[in-house]
Amino acid sequence: MVRTALVTGASSGMGREIARRLAADGFIVYGAARRVERMSDLEREGVRPLRMDVSVDADVVAAVERIIAETGRIDVLVNNAGFGLYGAVEDTSMEDVRYQFDVNFFGVARLTQLVLPHMRAQTSGRIVNISSMGGEIYTPLGAYYHATKHALEAWSDALRYEVAPFGIDVVIVQPGLIDTEWSGIMSAPLMERSGHGAYAELARSVVGSSERTYGEGGSGGSSPTVISDAVSKAVAAKRPRTRYAVGRLAKPLIAARRVLSDRAFDRLLARASG
Repeated sequence: MVRTALVTGASSGMGREIARRLAADGFIVYGAARRVERMSDLEREGVRPLRMDVSVDADVVAAVERIIAETGRIDVLVNNAGFGLYGAVEDTSMEDVRYQFDVNFFGVARLTQLVLPHMRAQTSGRIVNISSMGGEIYTPLGAYYHATKHALEAWSDALRYEVAPFGIDVVIVQPGLIDTEWSGIMSAPLMERSGHGAYAELARSVVGSSERTYGEGGSGGSSPTVISDAVSKAVAAKRPRTRYAVGRLAKPLIAARRVLSDRAFDRLLARASG
C-alpha cells in the first residue's frame, strides 16, 4: 500500500523540502500552495501540485475531496503553511491580525478537522504541525506571530490526547533560524507598520538584527533540509516524539526560556537585538 501525504505551503522554503523528501520516501505527495506555478520542479519529482489557500474554506474542502477521490486515504498531514507578521501591537491593524490567525492557526484547524474523519476510518494517521521555536519563546515586535504559534502548540497538545485512541499521532516541529524568505518578507512590512512612530527605534533594531543574521557575512540559519529530515523521521518513527526542536538556536533558546525568569529573558533579547 502506497501512503498519501498532504503538505501545505509547499511552493517554497521548508514546505518545498518537506514535499520533496516525503516523495523520495515513497509517499504519494500532494503539495498545496497558492502559487502552484512555482512547483513545476517538484511536479517533475512526483509531487502533485494542489492550488490551495488555507484561509479559504472552499479551497481546503476541495483539496481534501480531491485527494480522497484520487487515492482513497490521507496518511500524513503536514501543516506547514504560515507567515510571520511583525509590528508593534499598537500599530498593527486588526485586519492584519485576523489574517495572521487565519493562516497560522484557523487554517490549520480547519484542514485538520476535514482530514481527521478519514484518519479515524483508517485507524491510523500522523499530523505534523510546523510550529516554531517562537511557539515557546517571544521576540520583539512579534506579539501576534508568537500568539499564533503559542496557540498552535497548546492546540496540538490537546489534539494529541484526543486522537490517540484512534491510532493517530500529532507531532510538533519547532524550527529555529532557517534559511528561507523569512527575513525579506518580515522586514519591509514591519518598517511600514512601526518604522516611523513611537516604536521606530525598536523596529530599526529588529530589522538590523535580522539583516546581520541573514545578510552577507551573517551567520544565517540552517538549511530547510534539517526540517524535512525531522519530518521524515517523525513520520517514519513507530512512536514519534511529541516535539522536534531543530535548526539554529532552536534548542538553546527554548531551553533558556524554560530556565530563565521573564525579566532575565527580556535582557537576553535586548542584548541580541541591540
